[in-house]
Formats: sequence, structure tokens, C-alpha cells
Amino acid sequence: MEGRSLADERQPDPRAEETEPPARGPAELPELAKRPEKPDKKAAAKAAKEAAKAEKEKAREKPKEKEKGAEKKEPEEEPRREGRLSRLRFSKKKDMPGGLWLKCESCSQVIFRKELEEKGRVCPSCAFHFTLPGNERIQLTLDEGSWREQFSELEAQDRLNFQDAQPYAEKVRRAAERAGHKEALLCGTGTILGRPVVLAVLDFNFMGGSMGEVVGEKVTRAIELARSRRLPLVLVAASGGARMHEGILSLMQMAKTCAAIQTLNENGGFSICVMTHPTTGGVTASFASITDLILAEPGALIGFAGPRVIATTLRQELPPGFQRAEFLLDRGMIDAIVSRSEMRATLAKLIDYTKGARLSHGGDALRPRGRG
Repeated sequence: MEGRSLADERQPDPRAEETEPPARGPAELPELAKRPEKPDKKAAAKAAKEAAKAEKEKAREKPKEKEKGAEKKEPEEEPRREGRLSRLRFSKKKDMPGGLWLKCESCSQVIFRKELEEKGRVCPSCAFHFTLPGNERIQLTLDEGSWREQFSELEAQDRLNFQDAQPYAEKVRRAAERAGHKEALLCGTGTILGRPVVLAVLDFNFMGGSMGEVVGEKVTRAIELARSRRLPLVLVAASGGARMHEGILSLMQMAKTCAAIQTLNENGGFSICVMTHPTTGGVTASFASITDLILAEPGALIGFAGPRVIATTLRQELPPGFQRAEFLLDRGMIDAIVSRSEMRATLAKLIDYTKGARLSHGGDALRPRGRG
């Protein structure tokens, strides 16, 4: 190139600086090497899928390998764990079946159900008498194997087509399934320490032992059976009163049963009623209160209307123990209070008092029977 000196050639050309990028020094080269390349998203997703698939296959194969190993190896005792996990493991409560314990209605003592049943459903702490199911009452009252049920075929009829949360007929069917018999009253014949009797028992577990058309009919038939066979009649009451689902038909049973008891008395019959907890309503106001002798279990609730209803009606405070067996005994409504454990022996003793008399054919008063 003409006209340029060597010094000019050594100087950088300003136009070259604008067009060519500046050369990087050796210190900047490592930074370029450290920059990561952009990953391929499709390849990464494919690799993740393959890894997940491989893990699933391994998980499937592990149980098979464990089973094979367990077959080969003899079972060894598991070493006891130390520390907090061990305490949690051995202190964990086991699931217990329900219904093993219950609380006493009188003293609030928690009682083991099996122990209560062995004592005849009498609280071991305060001697409170729980309500007995009808079948258990028969077993405690009569001699073993002497029970012969009568009139078990009678069933309730829904004559009023009563509708509640569920139809009355459906309620009766469910109650019969739970109790194991068709109605609230069980009646038949048996012996009490060798003395033949006619026994009628109300089961509170069947719709509260309420008296409907069938209950009134069975009580009447039991009374007629005692009169025809000249046997003592024992009635055990446990009821909430008349059955509201049958309306006026249930109230009519009060007059019906009272008339039957009157006929038995006129023919020289003998009857005993045992009032248990609870005996209320139309049952108390009819056949349960007009027998020759009236016994009660300790602490039994006996009355017509409930205490709250009476207190509201009279607008005054009721005396303590109102409508309990002890209160009524002091006022002469019942003849004696007998504990459940002594009931059978007491009934046998009372029945023996009738052996000195016999029924007269003309329906007159009792005539003494001669003894040798």
C-alpha cells in the first residue's frame, strides 16, 4: 500500500473495530465453557417415563422375591423394638366389643354385664332392680322345664291404620323380631317350687310393655284359664301404659281385664300381681291394682301419670320418692316389697295359703277343705 508508513499499519483500523467483534481474553474463555447447554424437554420427559416404568416393575418383583425368601427361611422371632415406637406398639388398646358394660340407673356404678346377669339383673352396688325381659322373668319365677305357653298365636291388628314415622304394623313386626315373640304379654302354665299356677308376664322390651287389644285379650284368657282349672293366677306387670297406636281400643282393655278379675273373685279364685320397674299408665289403673295381693320389687316406679305431668298439673312440689314402691307401701297401695332373689319363695308361700280352701260350684264364697 502506497503512502502509508509502518507506524500507520501497526495502529488499529477504526472501521475494523466497528465490524469485527473484539477478541476475548484468556480470562473470559472459562466462563463460556461453564455455560450449560439447553436441555431437550422431550428427551427428559421420555427418560422420566422410562424410569417410572422401571420402578413399577421392581416394586412388582419385590413381593414375589420376599415370598420366595420367606418360604426358604424359617420364621424368626421379631426383636423387640426399643424406644418410643416400642412403647406405642405395646400400649395400643385392642378393639373391645360393645355392650360389655352398663351404668346403674340408681347409683351410676359401671357394671360388667355378665356379672349383672348372673345376679338376676340386680346392681351389686346398690341392689337396684333392672327391668327383666319377659323370658328371663319366666325362668326366674317358674321351675325349670315347667313352662307351657298359651295363646301365642294372637297377633296385633292395625284397625285404625295408624301412621307415624313408620306404619304401626311395621313397628309391631320389628318389635316381634327383637323380642322373639309376637306380643308384649307372655302367658301360660307352670309350677313355682312344685305349685301349679297360671303365669302372665308383660315384657317391657316389646314396645314398652304397652297394653293393646291383644294384651287385654291374653290377660282375660289367662284369668279365665285360672278360673276354669282352679289354679292361682300370678301377673307380672312392667308397662308404660295403654298402646297409643290403637287409640280407644287399647283403653277398652282396662274395663275388660277388670271385669275378668271380678269374675275370678266371684268364683273364689286367687290372684297375685307383682309390680316391677316401671308399672305405669292404664296397666296400673286396671288389672294390676285389683288383685288379691299386690307385691312390688324394691325401687320400682309405680303410678298412672309421670311425676313431671303431675307436678305441672298440681303446680306444687312432690314429696321425695314419689311413686316409688317404698312410698306406696307406707300409704297402703301395695302389700309388700320383695327382692328378686326371694320372689319365688315368697310366691310359693302365698300360694300355700290357698290350699285350705276350694272353689264352690255355685260361685259362693270359699269353703274350707278338710284335712286329715
